[in-house]
Parts: sequence; C-alpha cells; structure tokens
Amino acid sequence: MRGWRTIIRMLPGLLVAGCAGTGTGNPMNHDAGRDSGIDSKPDAGTDSVRDSGSDDAGEDSIAQVKLLMSDTPRVASPDLDATRSESFGSDNRTFAFDLYQQLAEPDKNLFFSPYSISVALAMTYAGAENATESEMRTALHFSLPEPDLHAAFDATSRAIQGRSQELAPESTGDGFELSIVNQAWGQLDYPFLESYLDVLGAYYGTGLYGVDFANSEPVRLTINDWVAEQTNERIKNLLPGGSITPDVRLVLTNAIYFKASWLFEFDPAHTESGTFHAPGGDRTVSMMSQSVEASYAEGSNYQALELPYVSNAVRMLLILPAEGAFSEVAGSLGEIFFQQVRAALTSYSVVVRLPRFEFESEKPLKEPLSALGMSGAFAPGADFSGIAGGADPLWIFDVYHKAFVAVDEQGTEAAAATAVVMGTDSVKPVAETTFDRPFIFAIFDDPTGQILFLGQLADPG
Repeated sequence: MRGWRTIIRMLPGLLVAGCAGTGTGNPMNHDAGRDSGIDSKPDAGTDSVRDSGSDDAGEDSIAQVKLLMSDTPRVASPDLDATRSESFGSDNRTFAFDLYQQLAEPDKNLFFSPYSISVALAMTYAGAENATESEMRTALHFSLPEPDLHAAFDATSRAIQGRSQELAPESTGDGFELSIVNQAWGQLDYPFLESYLDVLGAYYGTGLYGVDFANSEPVRLTINDWVAEQTNERIKNLLPGGSITPDVRLVLTNAIYFKASWLFEFDPAHTESGTFHAPGGDRTVSMMSQSVEASYAEGSNYQALELPYVSNAVRMLLILPAEGAFSEVAGSLGEIFFQQVRAALTSYSVVVRLPRFEFESEKPLKEPLSALGMSGAFAPGADFSGIAGGADPLWIFDVYHKAFVAVDEQGTEAAAATAVVMGTDSVKPVAETTFDRPFIFAIFDDPTGQILFLGQLADPG
C-alpha cells in the first residue's frame, strides 16, 4: 500500500497483521463497529476476543498482533445520481427475488438479507476477472460498471445508515438502529494486490486483517465472535465447524443489524390468542391487532399492507396470498410483481391482525448461487486474479448466510451476516386483513429501493 501505520496488539490464539482502510468492524475493538458508525478507525492498545457462540473457544495462547493501517481514505461523498440509483435498486431487487425463488420452500419459514449477500459478493466481485467476472455480473445483476458499482454500494450503505437521523415526529415509538459493517480476513503474507485492497478501503470501509488460516479453529472462532458482536449477539456461529481450513486464503464478511419501533406501535392490551393456518395444521398464536392508517392494496389473489417504522423511509411490506394461492403468489414474486404491488398501494384505514413471531434461518448459498449462473466461481479455474498477484488461484469454497427476525407489538429486530469463504387526514377507505395463514414479508429502504431483508412465514410455531 502507499502508506502504513503499524499497531501492536495482543490477541488470543492469533497472529494478525494486515492493512485496514477506514472501515468499522475491527475485530480487536468491539466498540468500533456497530456502535461507532461507518467512519470509525481502530485504536491502538491491548484487547482480547471471546467466542460468543456455542463452540469451544480452544486454546488461549497469546500472540502479538501487528495491524497495518492503510492511508487510502474512504471516498467521502460517493457520487450516485438518480438514474444509477434507480438502476442499482432494481438490479439488487431482481437478485433478491431470484435468490428467494431458489431458497423458498412452501412449507418452511425463510428469512435472509439479500443486501448483506450482495455486499459480501460485491467485495468478492471486485477481484473477479474474465469469465468469472461475467458469470458473477449476470447472476448478481450488476449492470453498473466498476467503479460505479462499488460507489453505488458505498452511497447506498451510507444513506441507509443515516435513517436514524430521519425519525418521524408523530411516531408512538422512538427506537431505531440500522448498521452495516464489512470486514475482510486474509492469509498472512499472501500477495493481495494494492488495487484490490484500495477498493475495499475506499468503497466498503474496511481493510484486510491478516490471519494464519493454518490455525483454522481460532480464526473461525474470531470471525464468528466479530459477527456476533456486530449483530448484537443475534447471529452466532456463522461459520460452522470445518468451514475454515488451512487452504483458505480470504474470508469476506458483512453484518447487518436492524432494530426499530413501528411508526405506530401495537397496543399489547389488544393482543389475543388467535389461529394461524399453517401447512402442517392450525397453530394457536399471539395475534397483535390495531386500527391504523396505512398503505393497502388488494389483487386478484392477494392482500398487501405496508407498515412503516419510526424512520418512515424503512417499511415492512406484507403480502398475504388468498387461501390456497400461496404457491402461485410466491412463484410470481419478482421485480415486476413487487412494483405492481407497490404501485397499487393506497392509503386506507386498516384493521390489521399480525402474529408475533421470531425465528432464525440459515442457508449455505453455494448451490443456489451456482444455479443462478455463477458456478464457475465455486470451482478451481475461477479467475479472481484481481485479488492477488503471483499466487495460487483463488476460488470460492462456499458462501454462508444466517439471519434472525423478531416481530412484536413494539417493532422489529432483524440481523443477518454473510461470509464468502473465498406513508392524509382525508377520509380513507376501510380495509381489514388478518395474517392467519402463510405470508411473505420484506423490509426495505424506500428511497434507495434496497430490500434489506426478505422472507416468508409458513408456521409461527
């Protein structure tokens, strides 16, 4: 790199040395990520890492840590005009729905973060060349050329993380947190290219922490600990046992955490037992209820409702297929259908009944991503020569993703992580909808058009 600052630390089980840009997820400083915002830098000192999951922490041998800080600054004001922003939003939504079609099973719950997956794979894409680059561009729907694509991710992440400064004054709730953090982990002494590390620092706010993957288990535990810390302990053990081996050279991670109050909270006094008609039989659930002015639509085979959070830009869109029409609606879920539903939304006075629910979803993504057209990236012969020079060729071993969601009277908490190893006072019409059978839901950022989380509830039990 063009310039370096060297920091010496102590870290259990690992010798760490690398280059870091202006990003947040410093594994040696847990306060530097989710709580500090996108422009924090690590500080010098002595620290330790604890394992927050269920795995055994292993040996606590102490090793010296050398953290090399790159002088390459993060782009202060990434340029993203309205046309490119709209195109970027549409591209990422298309990928989200493509992946939903690969992951969804009619009788099972599903929750994932298309945005987290896109970010992690965009960091990987930055080093792809030739046929591998072409396959990834097609599968991920990256229509913007580089570096516009990376600038778009940077501008979008900054905009999304600024939603906490845009709280609606009329809200009955007051909590809102949304953070997006990236971190790269690379093999010590592996010849990563300066040009690749500059992209990570300039557009993704992260550097690369050097680790010795020969110490596979301590490295795995450290990465899992970082993910848990960035997601308020909601995502634990992202990388399963055996996922890190001495052959690994690079792990690219993204963590997204969201906790927000509804713009108008449900009154717990109105929550009653209700019946949810799950595929496997009726379930008794806690059914929340309220009358609220909200955006609502009815189609030939569905009802749709949009509930905003205290930061009005971020909404949850719920799509309730008609009885017996879940497979039909889910099968048609895509960018065109999504835009048709949103265009049909009109302000109503709605009586809404929604179950409280909470679940976790875990999905290895190698097979679904391969089915979308980027199989070459998962095999020897992949071309990631834009990452390292004069070294053994890189290819992706697997992509791991885990997500958590909890919905109650106050609002929503959601978290996800990905690892690539390699809204009048006028009279409103009236509607009523009860989400008492399987439904689809998405949490999205309206101004940027990004789907932050996407899922379906088949069985709240």
